[in-house]
Amino acid sequence: MSTQHELSMNSVELPKPVSSPDHPDYVNRVYAGVLGKIIGVYLGRPVENWTHERITREIGEISYYIHEQLGRRLIITDDDISGMLTFLRAIEDYGYDPNLTAQQIGQTWLNYLIEETTILWWGGLGNSTEHTAYLRLKGGIPAPESGSEATNSRTVAEQIGGQIFIDGWGLINPGEPERAADFARRAASVSHDGEAIYGAQVIAAMIAQAFVETDIQKLIDVALQQIPGNSTIQRLCEDLRSWHQSEPDWRVNRARLEENYGYHKFKGQCHIIPNHGLIILGLLHGDGDFDESLKIINTCGWDTDCNSGNLGTILGVRNGLDGLNKHDWRGPVADRLYLPSADGGSSITDAAAESIWIANAARLMRGMEPIDPGYGHRFHFKLPGSVQGWHALNENGKMSHCYCKEGYGALEMAQDAETGESFACSTPTFIPPDTKDMVTGYVLVACPTLYPGHTVKANLTGLMDSNVGRMFIGHYGPEDGSIRHYGPEISIVKGSELDLEWKIPEVGGYPIHEIGVEMDTGSIQLHWLDWGGVPKTSFPPVDGTMWARAWAKAIHRFAFVRDRYEYLAQNSGTGLLIQGSRTWKDYRVECCLTPRMAASSGLAVRVQGLQRYYAFQFGEQGEVRLDKVRDGHKVLAKVAFPWEPFRDYDFVVEAQGQKLRLFIDGELILQATDGEAPLETGAFAFVVEAGCLGAGTPSISPL
Repeated sequence: MSTQHELSMNSVELPKPVSSPDHPDYVNRVYAGVLGKIIGVYLGRPVENWTHERITREIGEISYYIHEQLGRRLIITDDDISGMLTFLRAIEDYGYDPNLTAQQIGQTWLNYLIEETTILWWGGLGNSTEHTAYLRLKGGIPAPESGSEATNSRTVAEQIGGQIFIDGWGLINPGEPERAADFARRAASVSHDGEAIYGAQVIAAMIAQAFVETDIQKLIDVALQQIPGNSTIQRLCEDLRSWHQSEPDWRVNRARLEENYGYHKFKGQCHIIPNHGLIILGLLHGDGDFDESLKIINTCGWDTDCNSGNLGTILGVRNGLDGLNKHDWRGPVADRLYLPSADGGSSITDAAAESIWIANAARLMRGMEPIDPGYGHRFHFKLPGSVQGWHALNENGKMSHCYCKEGYGALEMAQDAETGESFACSTPTFIPPDTKDMVTGYVLVACPTLYPGHTVKANLTGLMDSNVGRMFIGHYGPEDGSIRHYGPEISIVKGSELDLEWKIPEVGGYPIHEIGVEMDTGSIQLHWLDWGGVPKTSFPPVDGTMWARAWAKAIHRFAFVRDRYEYLAQNSGTGLLIQGSRTWKDYRVECCLTPRMAASSGLAVRVQGLQRYYAFQFGEQGEVRLDKVRDGHKVLAKVAFPWEPFRDYDFVVEAQGQKLRLFIDGELILQATDGEAPLETGAFAFVVEAGCLGAGTPSISPL
């Protein structure tokens, strides 16, 4: 099978400076940075927290992926990736304000984190720095006090997490290291303080400066200008530079680093100082080469995935996409990554999509228009070498990225005529079957991206005399196995262009986990594939477990009996059970609800996380109300309604523009218009405050 791009063992010319988000190469450099991050994390994760001695003894040098050697998966959920990209959403949620505050970034934590489940290492108060900060935020202590030394102690505040999530703030500030460091200070202070903030500022500044500077020493110079001259980070970096100047062997200098700045001197679960030192060591001794630098930093040990991820971002930006070609780093990854959070519809994604989001965030923050609409399709393959999660399912052909015309990419799929058997490739739309049993400590919470009722559209060209195949979806079944459902036939001659449309049928209530193309003969170029809008479908309880995992569960208990969601219980506070996409706009949700013992319960719409939604609820006895939750709670409207506990009510809620309506048993009960900073899009959810709710099968349809 061919890889997605040609491999070259020769050195490549470094890219030209990119000092603004409107530069034509900016998005490609961001893409290289995101790829560098995920490659670094996937490379380092199998030996996370191993010592250098153990790595050397059991593996030797880590010069390429070793997951199979250790019986691990390559594509995994990981806090370094999901935290970096999820917490960066604060810039969008707060209107692309360049004066974004630490307190607003802290609210972003509360909005997207599902406690004890997503993104963070939930190691306990006083043990895990991030968990400690989360509990401070949840308890009403805002950032930056939530992460301060005064609140949590110096040791807890100076662990590694200050820098591992920070890459995005460098990516949105090309050529502006001071601004990147300032954003990094605000973001890191949510959970950290002191040296951890300085380390974060150094990483973010180097990423920003790497868009315009290739000299490693100058990158470090600029980054160190952003932090106090008497800091330990400053002294650490100067020592490493001095050692590097006099000693070329990185192993000798790694030993010096451990002796002078090792874990025996800096306490806690994973202190920033030793690990930050390894990033600088890898930069200096790798001399800018992506492969050599990642080999060094991963062979050194300690927090390998975190350190390798940060270093990968710096060098991805510095070297550009061509700098990733010495080994086939990109082929096995195929752009795949997961972002589990309370925004479950955004969990299954890819490096190209996230890079475009970052590039547009940088542009919008500066008052620029988003990048051109040629990127507008869900799968467009426009970024060099991008395959956006598509991968071969068998060996009977090949799949690769190509350019179909100047500036436009395509995915080329070719059946192997010699085998005479069909060739299939697909991309995930939900938790893939080979990933559903993944155990990493970071739960893959996700909603599907594709539903029955969606209309899939695609554009493709035939390359051979006869090209025959078909589209398909894969969905889960009663025993959590995968069932393939075929769609429209592809029959196209050489040089012809074909537009396909397929309205996705009902599949018995089971989540769709992939969409793909199967070729019987010939070869095609898939130029783009897309779907959008609100589906028309329902969500019945069915056999198996994956239908239930298709809900983003931020509720204490979720049980079902036959055709009912028998009870949804929240022991304290407010819990949500979320379904759908942040992009859904105008829609109607219908469901039979049974209020039980609860402070309030009902249906939420326009859900954008745990701190951003509208909720139609049974409130106090004798009333129903409409709440708006947006970094705080506001009652938009309430009316008298004599509801009774343990009685069934047919609930219909509608969100259309700024208008919100509630019907109970066919009668319009409540309506309101929200004209003040309205939530315009989002998923739907069951919502329960301190108590229990029963429900029938919910359904959704567009308005």
